Amino acid sequence: MLNRESIFGAIAERVLAHAATGERFAVLILRVPGLREISLRFGYEQGEQAEATAHELIRQSLRPVDQVFRAGDDSFVVLLPAMLNHNHALLAGTRLIQAFEQPLRGTTSPWLVRPIMGIALHPEHGPSPDRLCRRAGMALDEAQRRGELCAVYQPHDTQVEIFYEELREALDANRLQVFFQPIWDLQANRIAGAESLARWSSQHHGEVSPANFVPFSEQSDLISVLTRWSVNATLRHVASLPASRGLSFSINFSPRVLSRPGMVEQLIGALEIWGVAPTSVVVEITETTLVNDLEVSVQVLRRLRDHGIRIAIDDFGTGYASIAYLRQFPATELKLDQSLICAMQNEPHTAKLVRAIVNMAHHMDLTTIAEGIENRATQDMLADMGCDFGQGFYLGRPEPAADFIARFTAAEPTP
Repeated sequence: MLNRESIFGAIAERVLAHAATGERFAVLILRVPGLREISLRFGYEQGEQAEATAHELIRQSLRPVDQVFRAGDDSFVVLLPAMLNHNHALLAGTRLIQAFEQPLRGTTSPWLVRPIMGIALHPEHGPSPDRLCRRAGMALDEAQRRGELCAVYQPHDTQVEIFYEELREALDANRLQVFFQPIWDLQANRIAGAESLARWSSQHHGEVSPANFVPFSEQSDLISVLTRWSVNATLRHVASLPASRGLSFSINFSPRVLSRPGMVEQLIGALEIWGVAPTSVVVEITETTLVNDLEVSVQVLRRLRDHGIRIAIDDFGTGYASIAYLRQFPATELKLDQSLICAMQNEPHTAKLVRAIVNMAHHMDLTTIAEGIENRATQDMLADMGCDFGQGFYLGRPEPAADFIARFTAAEPTP
């Protein structure tokens, strides 16, 4: 975080004031994702002007007593004294959201940006500037995960405080585990492959959900380390299967990793080291990856396709991708989001939507995979629609990769 000394100093003063007066205060971390894109599209001078405009919008939306600090290219920290409760802090957040409802002026082209923010309160959410800022940041991550614009830190949320050094050491020492969740061929009714999933047991927290440590990795430099570990750990297990089995294995890639130099070469090199055919690997990316950096994503994915690696668009149907995006991307398959699949039986319109997506994908020569199959009725519906593949707890829960390999080698089960 930039400007840390000034930010932490101001928060520390409020901590001392609370000790004397009992006055509560809040720390709000606000990120404006569109600011960086202004710099990339129109130049850094325009980007700096947009940042200054955003800073002024934030300041004008708040009380004179509130303090605003720059904390990065697209981030700000706001200190809100005299907060009666978390609702009082949420009112400040609402004013900030309203301030950005109109496009930013003062730039070459008016640009609409949407802020995302997280809030932590003193004393209940932390005794120190460091703890309060980290928990406000965790609340921001939670808001982004939920698709919301503002969230207050909640200790009971699924988010846990991840210690950087512990996760880094766990990756370096190969303390994470690879789990495989089976992917079924719905037309032939047999296992066709698996999705590779990372699992981590922390000394401090026990079993930590990927929903916690993967976003944490993406916010730090650990995402490259995690991806490199995932690729090699997955391929090590895949290499023990005879190529004649014809299984394919999916590996999730973060949008941050896609844009890293040398990513394609690293993946191809790992395939060569482990002796795994590129056609046996599917790189999974989410819909939001397509929108965040269209040009870079297209270039990288085309290079992967040129090497024979397949590309799956994950969580399709609930995000931002459109047919126009699909037309440009060298994808080979669509993974239908589980929220659609789970609703099919009780919502006829959703079932029609799923059928339409399957038909559209097939017309575009794309394979379809349905996520979240929880019962036989859903499996049968999807098979009748012509959906190619599926996964879900009914078809098989994630299990240690070694167990999957041993079980599949011994005999192919049926759901």
